[in-house]
Amino acid sequence: MRHLVFALGAAVLAIAPAKAQNAAEGEKVFAQCRACHQVGPTAKNGVGPVLNGLFGRKSGTIEGYNYSPANKNSGITWDEATFREYIKDPKAKIPGTKMIYAGLKDEKRIDDLIAYLKQFDEKGQKSAELPSAARKLASAK
Repeated sequence: MRHLVFALGAAVLAIAPAKAQNAAEGEKVFAQCRACHQVGPTAKNGVGPVLNGLFGRKSGTIEGYNYSPANKNSGITWDEATFREYIKDPKAKIPGTKMIYAGLKDEKRIDDLIAYLKQFDEKGQKSAELPSAARKLASAK
């Protein structure tokens, strides 16, 4: 039985990296977002709002950014599932949004972008939180 548990654990560890989010790769994906959005401690609103502390934030609430009525009134609170749907096709998720972006379709690149954005708290400080896959493994021990 002990060998079976060990073998299953080893299999999970071998598979986990292939599915894990990668913040370093997400930073590369974010390069295309940088034309409109900023993150980090010195981030400012530009063509698009600052994305610090995005997850858990209600849509249309960054002070000083002039959101479209569609975005302000969407009722969305950003989480991974909502962001994933939005980033694939912003105008389909929030008709009337000002965001002019065709969408990111690649699931792995979306995973990585989410990992990158999740690092930044509302003040733009990078959190020391473990990535979700590592957190799950650590809590299983």
